[in-house]
Amino acid sequence: MGRNIHSRERDVLVDLLRQVREEAGLRQVDVAERLEVHQSFISRFESGERGIDLVELRRMVQALGMTLPAFVDRYEAELARTG
Repeated sequence: MGRNIHSRERDVLVDLLRQVREEAGLRQVDVAERLEVHQSFISRFESGERGIDLVELRRMVQALGMTLPAFVDRYEAELARTG
C-alpha cells in the first residue's frame, strides 16, 4: 500500500467528514469549539493540508453527532460506491 496522503481513500474521508459536518448544520468553527481546538485545525484537515489520527477522528465524528462505527460504515459504503 502506498503512502500517498492524497489517495482516493483519503479524499473520500475528507469529503465525507465535510459532508457529515454540513448535514449536521455545523460550520468549521462550531466543530472546533466543540473540540476545543482552533478553527484552523478543522480547515487544515478539510483542505488536505494535515492528516488525522484515529483518536482525532473519533472525537471529530462524536462532535458531529455520530459514533465512530457508524461513520466507518458510511465511509466503507462510500468507498464501495465510488470504487
